[in-house]
Amino acid sequence: MKTSKNIATTPLLLMALSALASSAMQANGSILLGTAGSFAVLAGSTVTNTGLSVINGGDVGVSPGTAITGFPPGVVSPPYTTHAADAVALQAQSDLTTAYNTAAGLASTQSLTGQDLGGLTLTPGVYFFSSSAQLTGTLTLNDQGNPNAQFVFQIGSTLTTASNASVVMTNGGTTPGCDVYWQVGSSATLGTDTAFEGHILALTSITMNTGATILDGSALARNGAVTLDTNQITNCAASSVPEPTTLSLLLLSGLVLTPRIFRRKA
Repeated sequence: MKTSKNIATTPLLLMALSALASSAMQANGSILLGTAGSFAVLAGSTVTNTGLSVINGGDVGVSPGTAITGFPPGVVSPPYTTHAADAVALQAQSDLTTAYNTAAGLASTQSLTGQDLGGLTLTPGVYFFSSSAQLTGTLTLNDQGNPNAQFVFQIGSTLTTASNASVVMTNGGTTPGCDVYWQVGSSATLGTDTAFEGHILALTSITMNTGATILDGSALARNGAVTLDTNQITNCAASSVPEPTTLSLLLLSGLVLTPRIFRRKA
């Protein structure tokens, strides 16, 4: 007579699976936006809009402030919505802080202090400015055929772009700007009709002047305001891999649902 018995999953195996889920996301200095990644616009004090701004691919939120004004005429494309000082926005701000600190703590691969970003062609890496950063003209970011290429800009104080400045991605995937991060030590200002790429993680505030756009990214301010004026922001997921907690649950669910494949004779 044969009997079957499930072999108990050991704590060691559970720990290993959890570590695997976490390490898959943290490899190569990856920056995790967490729940902040579901926001196209996130502010600490207020979100203010003038004109027909269109927000795609993400929510608009504020925390701990409470004011979101100018929607309408601004539009948050469904199914996304607004979050003012609720639990969702609070958690997003917490995750933004983690992502900001991670970006700031990465080892830089090159210092660009004192250089204008305009006219440069850069390959994946971590680029450091001890104080302010300026973009006049076109910055080209070459993914070198790697759809997971990551660019991080560590900026000590302000980020400013001139009118009609642009960030252009080449040789990447379908949403190359998703892995571009701008860690800004104070505030960011995008000039009129700037065509920008990537996620702005600003300690204080973000101002987008008339007609400025962000593709494959977001405007995320920790403490201050996000100010919009007839802009378009199209957010994206920075990675197709689930967040660590989700991945861990999926792996553990797989264990729970696995048939009884280990058997022994009585």
